[in-house]
Amino acid sequence: MRLTRPTLALAALVLTGCGAGSHGDGHAAMPATATGSLEHLAARARCEPDMQTDADTIRQALCRRGAETYVLATFATDRGQRDWIDTAEDYGGYYLVGPKWVAVGHQDVVAGLRGRLGGTLERGADHGGHHGG
Repeated sequence: MRLTRPTLALAALVLTGCGAGSHGDGHAAMPATATGSLEHLAARARCEPDMQTDADTIRQALCRRGAETYVLATFATDRGQRDWIDTAEDYGGYYLVGPKWVAVGHQDVVAGLRGRLGGTLERGADHGGHHGG
């Protein structure tokens, strides 16, 4: 799978925003990890997806959670997903990962989404740059 610079740049732009600074992800029981189409995942996350990429290998949309924007992407294959994540994590940020999908955004946002979508939290490279907290 060939990653395009606009796709990675979009994820990088989302990741560089400053967070709202809220806590509150709590210790509630995690739901079963969600599966399905981008639209199904977006509905479960309570997101009105703004589609950015609609290709055979990846479907990607911007979503909002309060004042925060995050990327929600689905993949045709597990390999395509892992290749995308491995490349994107070089930019830093926080990733909520499920089977053939990923949500990318600020730490508080993806932690909050985990209560709706399940999944595994991953953290990208820490470059020690700007942090607004």
